[in-house]
Formats: sequence, structure tokens, C-alpha cells
Amino acid sequence: MNYKSTLIYLIISTLYLLTLKLVWIILSVLQGLELTNITLETNLILGLSLSLLSILFGNKINLLIKNLGLSLVFTYVFYVINNATPLWFYFGIFSIYFLFLNNIRNYDLKYLNQPHVIEKVTFKYITLFGIVFFSLVILFPFYIMLVTSFKTQASLLMNPLDFSLDFTKDFKEFFKSYIVVFKTYNFSRYILTSTIVSVGTVAITLLFAIPAAYAVARLNFFGKTFLSTSILIIYMFPAIVLVIPLYTIFSQLGLRNSISGLLIVYTATTLPVAIYMLQGYFKSIPKEIEDAALIDGHNWFSIILKIIIPLSLPAIASVALYVFMIAWNEFLFSLMFLDNPKTFTLSRAINYLSGDAETPRQFLMAGSVIVTLPILLIFIYFEKYLVGGLTSGSIKG
Repeated sequence: MNYKSTLIYLIISTLYLLTLKLVWIILSVLQGLELTNITLETNLILGLSLSLLSILFGNKINLLIKNLGLSLVFTYVFYVINNATPLWFYFGIFSIYFLFLNNIRNYDLKYLNQPHVIEKVTFKYITLFGIVFFSLVILFPFYIMLVTSFKTQASLLMNPLDFSLDFTKDFKEFFKSYIVVFKTYNFSRYILTSTIVSVGTVAITLLFAIPAAYAVARLNFFGKTFLSTSILIIYMFPAIVLVIPLYTIFSQLGLRNSISGLLIVYTATTLPVAIYMLQGYFKSIPKEIEDAALIDGHNWFSIILKIIIPLSLPAIASVALYVFMIAWNEFLFSLMFLDNPKTFTLSRAINYLSGDAETPRQFLMAGSVIVTLPILLIFIYFEKYLVGGLTSGSIKG
């Protein structure tokens, strides 16, 4: 038996389990629980015992029975130590134990005796620690924003650090901030404007990016090499450098306070990266397919519409998602070019609300949730297309 590997595994896995439990305990304390009996030593002993029993049992019993049994036993032990907390807290502890055991299902004494197992275990848990840490850093502000949006002005003034939710309130009282944001601050208009601008930017960008990327990938013309290598040169200049001359030009042309002005700016800023992303994917498509289409009598536009676009849907979807997120979240140009509240996008509207000292904090947080939630859901749903589109063109052929 390799005692060194087993000991290192037990220490790392125990610390990882302790991290997961601490995150859950912190979230529970924010909900108003008083967990005075929980100690670090107790949790270390429980985590070490759970990891040790898991590798000792190994594959001797059914995996599901082992995970459920150990999770229930250790949750009950945790309950005996802290028996003054509600049921949902222990359900979270049980879920953490079960997911942890499922994550280490392949670890047993035989596996820990293999060569280089220390490196494998170390790298795996470093990755898991990083995922938990950065997820907490990213999601915790959103959690505070979401909880604050359901608060009342009185509760925020009485205890600003109370991040618990009162589910005993009726529907209208619980969602009061969102109702006020839509009725009083007219956020439905801002949602419509942001949707028009974002979808319009995606449509115009793809309309120009697809033929341009195909030309760079397939056709031979003067300056092709320079164009393909310098297509992203616009991103060398910060947006704040471009916004001042653009502000002057748009003011003279009468394009300020208009959706068409934003569409021009957003398309100009997203078109280079869209061309760059698509040309790499187009180059990975076998040229023999297009040669066969030319022999059959198709022209270049027919090839793009009937062959290139259907074969490039993952890349096009990823570019569309990327452009949509940029247009939806963009703030600087909308701040400079939009002065009329009737033309505000969502990001500009949030800044407009925050500039008013009389606007309650819960209304600002409700508006921020409205800005963040749609793009978050869209990204989660289309994330597979984004990853596929970004990596598919990296290997030619």
C-alpha cells in the first residue's frame, strides 16, 4: 500500500470537502441561521473520516448504496452536533456529501497505488478548488444583487447586512421592486430598445461578416494578407479614444439619440472580430466541396447560401451570441450618444437610475437583475455553440 499517496489524497480531499461545506455554511448564515456549534476541528474529522471510509469500501459494495449510505450517516452525525438548524440546511449538507462521494467514486486503495497518482490527484483538486473559488467570486455579487432586489426599504435601513429572504410575504409584496421598475420606471421600453439594438447588431454584423470572412478565407485579391493579419487592429485603440471623435461626427450628422446611430457603432466594433472568427472556420471546410459546386454551375453567392452557411452554423451561432452579448451589455457608447430617456438601452437606464439620489437601492438591484438575467440564460443555453464555434476552426481539415 502506498501510504504517501493515500495520505496526500486524504488531506487534499478533506480540504476540498471542507471548502464546499464552508461555502454552504456562509450562505446559510447570510440567511439568518446561527451556527454556533460548528467548529473547524469537527468538520476536518468528519471530512477525513468520510474520505477514508470511501476508499476503504472502494468497489466492494454498490456505488449508489455506498454514496447514499455514507451521506445519510454523516449528515445524521452533523445533525447530532448541530440539532438546532432547519431541515433545508441538512439537505444541503447531504447534497454536498453525496456529490463529493460521487466525485471521488473512482478512488480506492488499488487506484492510489498506481504510479504518478499524486500528480493526478493534486491537479484534479487544484482545478476543483479554482472552480469553487472563482464561481463564488462571480456568483456572490449576483446573489447579493438578487436578494437585495426582493428587500423593502425598511429592511435595508434596519439591517443592510441581512441577506435573508422572507418567503411569507404575498406575491405582490415579494416582487414589489420589479413591479415598480416596470410600471414607474418604464423598463419594458428599455428592454424593447436593447432587444432591437442587440438583434439588429447581430443581423447587420452577420450580413457583412459572412461574405467578408469567406472572401478572406477563399478568394485571392490585392491586400488579402494584410487584411487577414490586421483585421483586429481596431482593438488596439481603447473605446474611450474613439468615442470623442465619434461623438462629434454623430452630433453633426444627427445620429445621436437614435437606434440607427448605435447600430452603426456596434456593428463597426463587432465586425472585425466576427470576420476573424468566421474566416478560421471557413478555412476548415474542405475546398473540394466548393469546387464540386462550381462544376455543377453554382456561383459564389449560391455556394455561400447553400453550402457554407449550413456547414458553418455552429460558428455563426457562436459569433451571433458573442455579438449579442457585446451589444446587450455595452455602456460607454450608449452613455455618450443617448441623452433622451425614450431611447435608453438597459445599461444606460441603470446609470440613469443610479444618478438619482432618491431611487431606492432595491429598485436599482431589480433593474440590474433584469439586465443580467436574460443574457445569463441565453449564454447558458447557447454556451455549447460558443465553445464549438470558437474551437472548430482551430484545426484545418
